[in-house]
Amino acid sequence: MKSKDVGETGLTKKDYSQLFREIIDNVGVGIHIVQDGKFAYVSPLFLELTGYTEEELLGKDPFQFIYPEDRERTRQIAVERLKTRNSEAYEYRFLKKCGEVIWVLEKISSVPYHGKRASLGSFMDITERKRQELLHQEAVKALRKSEERYRNIIEQMEDGYFEVDLRGKLTYVNEAECRNLGYSKEELIGKDYKLFADENTRKALFKLFNNIYKTGRPVKAYDMELIKKDGTRSFNEISASLIVNNKGEAIGFRGIARDVSERKLQEERIRYLATHDALTGLPNRMLFGQLLNHAIEGASRYRRKLAVFFVDLDRFKIINDLLGHEAGDELLKETARRFKAALRSMDVVGRLGGDEFVVMIEELKNEEHAAVVAQKLLDAATEPLKIMGEECKVTASIGISIYPRDGKDEQILMKHADMAMYTAKEEGKNNYRFYTEAIASPFIERMSLEKNLRYALERNEFSLHYQAKLDFKTGGIKGVEALLRWNDPVLGPVTPTRFIPIAEETGLIVPIGRWVLKTACKQNVTWQKEGLPPISMAVNLSLRQLMDENLLDDIRAALDESGMDPELLELEITESMIMYNPGRILEVLAKIKDLGVRLAIDDFGTGYSSLAQVKSLPVDILKVDRSFIRNIPSSDKDKAITNTILAMGRTLDLCVVAEGVETEEQMNYLAQHSCDMMQGFFFSKPSDPESVAELLRTHRAAKQGVAMT
Repeated sequence: MKSKDVGETGLTKKDYSQLFREIIDNVGVGIHIVQDGKFAYVSPLFLELTGYTEEELLGKDPFQFIYPEDRERTRQIAVERLKTRNSEAYEYRFLKKCGEVIWVLEKISSVPYHGKRASLGSFMDITERKRQELLHQEAVKALRKSEERYRNIIEQMEDGYFEVDLRGKLTYVNEAECRNLGYSKEELIGKDYKLFADENTRKALFKLFNNIYKTGRPVKAYDMELIKKDGTRSFNEISASLIVNNKGEAIGFRGIARDVSERKLQEERIRYLATHDALTGLPNRMLFGQLLNHAIEGASRYRRKLAVFFVDLDRFKIINDLLGHEAGDELLKETARRFKAALRSMDVVGRLGGDEFVVMIEELKNEEHAAVVAQKLLDAATEPLKIMGEECKVTASIGISIYPRDGKDEQILMKHADMAMYTAKEEGKNNYRFYTEAIASPFIERMSLEKNLRYALERNEFSLHYQAKLDFKTGGIKGVEALLRWNDPVLGPVTPTRFIPIAEETGLIVPIGRWVLKTACKQNVTWQKEGLPPISMAVNLSLRQLMDENLLDDIRAALDESGMDPELLELEITESMIMYNPGRILEVLAKIKDLGVRLAIDDFGTGYSSLAQVKSLPVDILKVDRSFIRNIPSSDKDKAITNTILAMGRTLDLCVVAEGVETEEQMNYLAQHSCDMMQGFFFSKPSDPESVAELLRTHRAAKQGVAMT
């Protein structure tokens, strides 16, 4: 019979107790036993984890070592676990002996201990894990806060913001994007761009996002048309980029959309105004020229004919003067409407300005076809209409040129139709004429020049070239003469000998001369600002300008606006002007001199001025006409006249300038006979402002170099 202290295994109670302790001491958690509310046992690892000794713990209330804020919660959990035998672990904070607070994870269960019930607790230090969790929680909070700020910023943006997944479905939109499209967020989230895009836009968007996905490169400022919820269309400027996750994998796209409909409308309006007549809405000269060029290319490719019609209203000026500009504008608008109504939809009607219209007919069958069209235009123009209560009637004169017979480019066809129109007008008006070679007479050309000259100034077709004057004494450039040039878009470059007489006869020389004076003075000051030396600027005056009552104001305005020194301005007149009305001219010249401006007599020697007459004039310079210089030194007669003028200049203390010097012989003769300055192709041809500036730089440097040697 076995002893009562020995079990079936052969182990005594003492042996079991020893085995229990060894097991507890070797598990990886701290163990403690609480009995009657006091520590009854603590394992070595528990002591190690907490920093206490057995003496400091045994017999003590375990809750006094729990962090104060966690004591009550932990007590309630422990009671509940023991009561329900729930072995689920729970967390709390524990106060180590050193004062450090650690986080522990504990499981408790009810066990018999020395014949009584006790609680067994397994105790694990999870401080590091909790620290990581807290760090993660803080990071999550920070991230959420950052995302919240980010979303707030996005929501407050005036531009639309969107995010889509790789399937093209919207995952986020801000309020601005909702306004852009006219939908609510609920209506947009989860939908793809088919909701607000037509087929063309869908293809464009697919191509856009596909390119971003393949290349990873963002796209900026891509314009596309979108359809709003109410069916209206708006233009959006989109910038988009790829969204990637923390593994670098593409998961969608984000972008900014800006409604640029107003900008698009403005751009379209600007383009429209640049290519259409503001009054009638018809194509203007620029657009008509482009359309005509395009039509010529097609006609050439398919060997077709086309016709150009120049239409001028015959009595428009009378109605405009009698009834006013408002009535004139109504007449022009109604005429434009009638011309369009009289033609096919494929035909083009344009307005060049004033009372001039132009028409292009493509796929012309023959000349008879063009005649039928011309008659329709005449009938449309002559139909009476009421304006401001008055019945008005105008007629039209029409010129016609046909491609390719009358020209193979836009300029020639326009020019020839213009000439034919003037022939129709000269032959009684209210009719049409086809262009023929006989029409291209000097008279018709002159009429065309006069017409185009009237618009040349407002179209900025004029420019100035400058010819330098060389000082014989110093070898330097003392001044330049401003020479007017005209480049007509239809006729091309027009020589001054062709258009200056027309400008003088029509009175157009006055506004043109005013422009020349202002432009020349500004250019002189511009050269000085570029560091070039001050030089004189010679400008020619016409008789009409001399007789114009605003001439002195024009001179003052040119000097004031440019800031040029009056002594640098030279105004050139001819002998014949003085003889026209000597008393009036002398009075004007005296007032010009009072402004500090210098005066020159141009083409001197061709008139009948005597020494006594020249002496009475307030002039500073005599310019020997080129006709006397041309044959020097071979012609004794020309030498005698030139020598006389040179002597007259010395006697009257006037500067003498020889014009038209084209050879070295002429230059040497003038230098030997004490001429002051020369001007001509031998030294300098008329050139643009940039070329003259370069001449002033290089010539000045060259003269300094010579002086130094």
